[in-house]
Amino acid sequence: MPTLSRLLVILAIIAIAVFAVIYALATFVEPQQRTISIPVIERNQNTQ
Repeated sequence: MPTLSRLLVILAIIAIAVFAVIYALATFVEPQQRTISIPVIERNQNTQ
């Protein structure tokens, strides 16, 4: 079973590294704010 425990430890280290990178990106990177303009298409609601 040493190979199974070694595999689980390696997977846990990789998972911790991925979460650390995600946390660092969410904490230290500030998005640029800009104005968004979306055109709205008017539909005819009177269908009889």
